[in-house]
Amino acid sequence: MNHDTTGIVIRATGSSYTVRDPETGNETECRIRGKLRLRGTRSTNPVVVGDRVAYETDARGECLITAILPRQNYVIRRSPNLSKESHIIAANIDRAAIVATLFSPETNMEFIDRFLVTCEAYKIPATILLNKIDLAIQTPEALEAFLQTYELAGYSVLTVSGTDGTGLDELRELTHTGTTLLSGNSGVGKSTLIRALVPEAEVRTGEISSYHHKGRHTTTFSQMYPLPEGGFIIDTPGIKGFGLIDIAPEELWHYFPDLMHFAPACQFYNCSHTHEPGCAVQEAVARGEIAESRYVSYLKILEEDEKYRK
Repeated sequence: MNHDTTGIVIRATGSSYTVRDPETGNETECRIRGKLRLRGTRSTNPVVVGDRVAYETDARGECLITAILPRQNYVIRRSPNLSKESHIIAANIDRAAIVATLFSPETNMEFIDRFLVTCEAYKIPATILLNKIDLAIQTPEALEAFLQTYELAGYSVLTVSGTDGTGLDELRELTHTGTTLLSGNSGVGKSTLIRALVPEAEVRTGEISSYHHKGRHTTTFSQMYPLPEGGFIIDTPGIKGFGLIDIAPEELWHYFPDLMHFAPACQFYNCSHTHEPGCAVQEAVARGEIAESRYVSYLKILEEDEKYRK
């Protein structure tokens, strides 16, 4: 049996994993050693794209992942319908980009806020990619409201179009170093953006369901692609919901930068920013200095996730 070699997981299907040797660029198809699978009982996917792993070849010539090296960070969500299970989207990333659209389909702003909260919790810089801008500019009021909401929150919004090329140079500039996670709902155009950035990438693009106005899944597993200008990008399957995990209710506001800005001026040090008198956060919402949709997201996350924290 060979000694362990280390590499980076660049493709994960759930049953097999492609591991890349960072020095040679060689790729090896691996499986998970049984004990490693059992150890990750809380997570539905113990090994994810971006993981640095140790692997070895057994006497039969089969490659086995034997260990996961310590993670720098990761993006995690609660597994759908499994309140005590988690699903890690990717690990060891330098930035996250959430792809959103105003139309065809419309991205729920609470979904965006949940994703941003997780990035804040794990100290991952996040950018919002507002895709299909060629459609969004047809409704300037909705576009302006969206941009203002996240500008007030302190986030960068990059307006792009995978079809007409708008903003792609800025996206290349954003992603040309380190590893960028690209995530979002189905149908928002992640695969089209990937194909624009990496022309040789084998990604499928899908149409929007005319009945539900939602995207059909085209990416079925996560994969990391090297970018021509340098850096790497991780394409992920479309996500419907984004349940938070391991974030205590009293800590939630810490991960809303716009709430954090005003919270120190609250009358009570343990203010929950929901009902207390002298709450600087609620006053800022009333003045329009915090977007109302962001505050509503905060309240909904507090209320809806309470049952999963018990």
